[in-house]
Amino acid sequence: MSTQPSTVLSTFENPRPGRDFTIRIDIPEFTCLCPMTGQPDFARLTLEYVPAALCVELKSLKLYMWTFRERGAFHEAVTNEILDHIAAAISPSFMRLRAEFNVRGGIYTQVIVEHRNSDWRAPELVNLP
Repeated sequence: MSTQPSTVLSTFENPRPGRDFTIRIDIPEFTCLCPMTGQPDFARLTLEYVPAALCVELKSLKLYMWTFRERGAFHEAVTNEILDHIAAAISPSFMRLRAEFNVRGGIYTQVIVEHRNSDWRAPELVNLP
């Protein structure tokens, strides 16, 4: 196989650093292992962020997500870990990660975590008629 899982998150410069904009990345095939049973857990992750100076490169993000495939992790822990790693790599103005785990034993789990740069203020919402 020509590519392997990797914990390295590559970045590139924000092409419009003077403008707040949202990047939304849908990751529909996230997998990790249940730390109690070793069975696979499947989730759809949605990463949303307002970049500051850097953006995360998508192939490296895909390879990073692959590193969890054979790891046991509680839903809450893995969601926070992923957000922490990506936020550390790019220092965004704002970042939100939503993890929607598939049913396990009749229970669905959603974990939503956020990172906010203390100097950043969200723009005022514009309501158009």
